[in-house]
Amino acid sequence: MSIYVIRRAALLLLAAAALLPLGSCLRPDGAKPGRETGLHGRESSQAERASSSSVPKLTYWAELNGNAGSIVPTFQQVPFFREWQRQTGVELTFIQPPANQARESLNVLLASGDLPDMIEFEWDTFPGGPDKAIADGYILRLNDAIEKYAPNLRSYLREHPEIDKQIKTGSGSYYVFPFIRGDDRLLTYQGPIVRKDWLDELGLPIPETIEDWSRTLTAFKERKGAAAPLTFLGVPHPLFGLESGAFIGAFGVKKGFYLDEGRVKFGPLEPGYKQFLSLFRQWYADGLIDRNIATVDTKTMDANMVTGRSGASIWNAGAGIGTWQPFMQEKQPQVRLAPAPYPVLNKGERPKFGQRSLDYVGTGGVAISANSPNVEQAVRMLDYGYGEQGHLLFNFGIEGQSFEMIDGYPTYTELILDNPDKLAPSQALAMYTRASYFGAFVQDGRYIEQYYILPEQRQAMDLWFATDAAEHRMPRVSLSEKENAELSAIMQDVETLVDETSLRIILGVEPPDSFDDCVAELRSLGIGRAIEIQEMALRRQGDL
Repeated sequence: MSIYVIRRAALLLLAAAALLPLGSCLRPDGAKPGRETGLHGRESSQAERASSSSVPKLTYWAELNGNAGSIVPTFQQVPFFREWQRQTGVELTFIQPPANQARESLNVLLASGDLPDMIEFEWDTFPGGPDKAIADGYILRLNDAIEKYAPNLRSYLREHPEIDKQIKTGSGSYYVFPFIRGDDRLLTYQGPIVRKDWLDELGLPIPETIEDWSRTLTAFKERKGAAAPLTFLGVPHPLFGLESGAFIGAFGVKKGFYLDEGRVKFGPLEPGYKQFLSLFRQWYADGLIDRNIATVDTKTMDANMVTGRSGASIWNAGAGIGTWQPFMQEKQPQVRLAPAPYPVLNKGERPKFGQRSLDYVGTGGVAISANSPNVEQAVRMLDYGYGEQGHLLFNFGIEGQSFEMIDGYPTYTELILDNPDKLAPSQALAMYTRASYFGAFVQDGRYIEQYYILPEQRQAMDLWFATDAAEHRMPRVSLSEKENAELSAIMQDVETLVDETSLRIILGVEPPDSFDDCVAELRSLGIGRAIEIQEMALRRQGDL
């Protein structure tokens, strides 16, 4: 085990604190059988989706989405997953890791050798990459299976060659049934959020600059009694909630890799990253950010915002604004949330960075285990999400319950938008669809047209889009197995060192100047070679 991993674990233990839970309960039900029609007009019968007359029984490993998990504890209690089984004629047994422990649980699963038929995971993050996972015998190379048994996905990829290029490895292997954002409006969904009612009460404007934010967070602490004025995700690793560029981006860098003037750069090597650390060290000392910075998960962040422990966050228009505001307004009708622009140093500047997804980011894809005896059945079930009926199910849910077809437009019902059990739309959507999170399907832009029912959400989409993030985001990089293995080996220690040193500086354990030693050590660990590997791959695929 790397010395950096050991040291990081010890530091996180020092930073750990009790998490505040937020939950609600509902017992939803309902399902309606359906029939698959391909996106291109072809129909496939139930017999074509299963290789035998008996009901196929498959196993499926995945972590339950947090919004659904706040309502029910298991997949089988989620109406979407019951309906998916009903429409495809497949019986699933779900293997569900504990919340926020997917990676650790998967490592144990892989070591056991007893793998389920399907595994939903970020396979791009597998050490050595997807090609290594295939070579090690964990997951199946899907090229032949897609050609034989996945007509819907096959046709979609032929019509979208730019997506086809993104979902293959450097060796040309398909490895998952991918989650694809099918509309440009779906690419930006996260940014800074503030308590607008507090700002109005305190006579403060929406913060734009770092100086504005210092003034705002200080007022939230001193005049509103906020114990953690700014809260953001600190798991699965420190500063995770800022990786889109919030606050760090004001200093002209990101925490990870990005493009700048035709070159790949790694933010922590640049002077701006040290400046960011100095700012957050001061904010932490002043009590302006959550003291439990390394242990904040989504439930903690939810609790911080809805209880008034925090007045600002970095989160989504749906799971943040769309969930928190209705929840709080039940008891405090005056509560208002508002999006804020990505912070800059000087008023009037356009943010260099912000959250901007790619069409395919490698998240939420579903692989098939290499030793599965049910490859055809698994492929046909996963291919269902790319067909016409599957597309409606994954994006809009169960017709007659969660949506109605009105003049050819799949329209969400009150079950989603004005839930009788007082679920926020984000929670209701997670129960009946997969539109607001990941899976094996193409996300539909008509979902976001209806999901963002609050004016603050629609304002957020426009405000957070107004950055230069598209110019600086890293394209998908297709690496060979050898390149991926070398890059993964370098980045494991690089990322651990950056996280550890960043956290120690912010917590006040070390001075900001200690990051100069960290930069020197990053170079000795091979960060220059990591940049070189990616630049070579980007030139090879024509993206640089």
